[in-house]
Amino acid sequence: MSVSYWMDRSNEKKLASFDMVIIGGGIAGLSSAFWLKKEDPSLQIAVVEKYQCGDGATGRNAGFITCGSVEHFNRLVGKHGEREAREMWHFSEINLALLKEHIIGKDEKEILFEQKGSFSLASTDNEFRELKNSADIMKGMGIDVEIIEEEKIVSRLGALNFVGGIKYLGDASVHPLKLLNLLQKKLIEMGGVTFFENHEVSTIQNKGDNKIIHTRSQNFETPMVILATNGYSPLLNNYFNDKIYPTRGQILATEAVPHFMEGPCYANFVLDYFRQLPTGQMIIGGFRQLQKDAEIGYSDQISDVIQSSLEKFLEQHIPAVRPAKITHRWSGVMGFSVDGQPLVGLLPTDNQIAFVGGFTGHGIGLAFHCSRKLVDSLYGRSIPRWLSAKRFS
Repeated sequence: MSVSYWMDRSNEKKLASFDMVIIGGGIAGLSSAFWLKKEDPSLQIAVVEKYQCGDGATGRNAGFITCGSVEHFNRLVGKHGEREAREMWHFSEINLALLKEHIIGKDEKEILFEQKGSFSLASTDNEFRELKNSADIMKGMGIDVEIIEEEKIVSRLGALNFVGGIKYLGDASVHPLKLLNLLQKKLIEMGGVTFFENHEVSTIQNKGDNKIIHTRSQNFETPMVILATNGYSPLLNNYFNDKIYPTRGQILATEAVPHFMEGPCYANFVLDYFRQLPTGQMIIGGFRQLQKDAEIGYSDQISDVIQSSLEKFLEQHIPAVRPAKITHRWSGVMGFSVDGQPLVGLLPTDNQIAFVGGFTGHGIGLAFHCSRKLVDSLYGRSIPRWLSAKRFS
């Protein structure tokens, strides 16, 4: 954001000083604050958010908490090898376990949390063969997965025109904003974390040994900054220009219908996704492949092309929701990394600015653990090679 001379009110208030300033009030920013407070309860932390906490991708996704990455597992193995691919999968399993231990606890119903697994469905025989190949590799590594034939997809998911699929037994789903609200509540109880909403950051400057973070309403001074801005990171530092690119995801929701789905689903090589909420509503998103160029950038508008394709998908594949009215349409900006894996590290030119992001559509499934690893790195502990931004050096 640029700030005009006329709009700048930051100097009207006293400079606010904190031990750490986290830019970004989504799942990554609040998770970073959580693990920092676990590391050092005395820290005074500011979370600075452009709008309201969760107004970015955290409050605009479909609520999947799934393992792995944006690719089928066999492709992950082909790119990274079996050992590293298994490590990546296990990393996201730990993410869910940590969320359940530290944040969710006994509040599962309150945040619509369910751990019923997730499905990848194939529309063609070729994709089904690839999915079965993935399942064989995963079973050989001790990952719980089930191969689903066509008739079982109809009976267990109410989904038509799929030739088969596989189920990842450990995956989960949630109301993502209720999860974030629960995390924010935990931070307030811990103390020492102050939230500054509606404070869009314009610049970060040096002041002696500290950083000055400028918004048009308040300036902040701190020795350490964390960028938890995911897809918006290139707007704050050009280091991210060739590493994280903003990608729009579009979603719609229907009114509630009687429950019929066993669990959340991916289709079309993980490009499309849908789930039925515990309260009966259907959520479906994806189809960005239809407008690849238009879906890269910071616009959060919806488009007729993609929204009509989402409707058509429901009409063709999910007969139970054909009578249901569409109640919401929206989009959100995700941060896709160039290699599909998240980034944790320090700016090479400035060791007072750390960052976590590039979740490539899997922020709820990765950010809590990634933020823990960010704190590990800040305190001198090692992190996985595939997670470290040093891999781009």
